[in-house]
Amino acid sequence: MERIRLGISACLLGENVRYDGGHKLDRYLRDTLGQFVDYVPVCPESECGLGIPREAMRLVGEPAAPRLVTVKTGVDHTERMLEWASRRVTELEAENLCGFIFKSRSPSSGMERVKVYPPQGMPTHAGVGMFARVFMAHFPLLPVEEEGRLQDPALRENFIERVFTLKRWRDMLADGPSLARLVEFHTRHKLLLLAHSPRDYTELGRWVANAKRRPFPAVLEDYQARLMTALRLRATARKNTNVLQHIYIRSAVAEALHVSIPR
Repeated sequence: MERIRLGISACLLGENVRYDGGHKLDRYLRDTLGQFVDYVPVCPESECGLGIPREAMRLVGEPAAPRLVTVKTGVDHTERMLEWASRRVTELEAENLCGFIFKSRSPSSGMERVKVYPPQGMPTHAGVGMFARVFMAHFPLLPVEEEGRLQDPALRENFIERVFTLKRWRDMLADGPSLARLVEFHTRHKLLLLAHSPRDYTELGRWVANAKRRPFPAVLEDYQARLMTALRLRATARKNTNVLQHIYIRSAVAEALHVSIPR
């Protein structure tokens, strides 16, 4: 099977592509997670033709639709970035990515809480990097994170779970989707679902049970969307306790049935 492929901000792999000609190497991503995935590096600012080194940029205006402007000279690169980003996400469709890791706080790649400077007053941490916004709109179900947030063990676990689950889902589809394979996939993942979202665990179980009542391609599409949305919810100690109780009760019932069967 093909290895998992993740998009990543190129500077996080140690590539000297930042505005000052430097990098932001993250050794965990390169040396640890990198043992299990193949990276597809992307640097929006250099790839859209702004060069290395280049003048620093920032987001200016309204957080919902900011402009990408150089800090000292005030040159507006918004249209250049958006045109490039639109082409790049289309190209990335062919990479079969299972997720993307963005550089935090970047005006082009930050996933959240990027500084946006209003015409007057103090900046707010309410923006999204220009390329990150286009990417997430184009791939709404793809797992995405920032390198800073991945330092949190719970967020890192959640991201990796989503990435590996999506890869297993795609492998199932590549083998030739069928109702039997969907049932097998759901059976393997239902306790994982329960740990994240008991409600989605129940609903997806119903969908699989009633799959013959709908066109199968629609069942697969809806299942994937609900699955990836459910796994965004964080597993908690209480939810994990619920999972362990399910496992214990199921094991206890199975043992009781085994003992009661005449031999």
